[in-house]
Amino acid sequence: MSNQPVYKIIFHNGKEIFEVFAKHIYQSDMWGFVEIEELLFGERSAILVDPGEEKLKSEFSGVKRSYIPMQSIVRIDEVEKQGAAKVSEGSDSGKIATFPLKPPASSIVSSDD
Repeated sequence: MSNQPVYKIIFHNGKEIFEVFAKHIYQSDMWGFVEIEELLFGERSAILVDPGEEKLKSEFSGVKRSYIPMQSIVRIDEVEKQGAAKVSEGSDSGKIATFPLKPPASSIVSSDD
């Protein structure tokens, strides 16, 4: 077993939630981004094909390094071993909230006061 850590990164991409595994992750020189390198995917099996993992493989095909905006990241874990990469639909149930990009209108104070 290798001593090299494996990281599980969960992040929002549009209305979907991606869960990927990578060998390297660090803060980017581009302010506000996290870099992930060497994405890990499970070995192909002729018997069982996971459509979520296949979608991620095709999405990241040929990608050397990916820059993820910090506000899109839900969680980063260092894990013992690699799991299956997945894509799931974001829910409107209120369990996961996106980072607000602008303050609510009620919190804006006018200079006339």
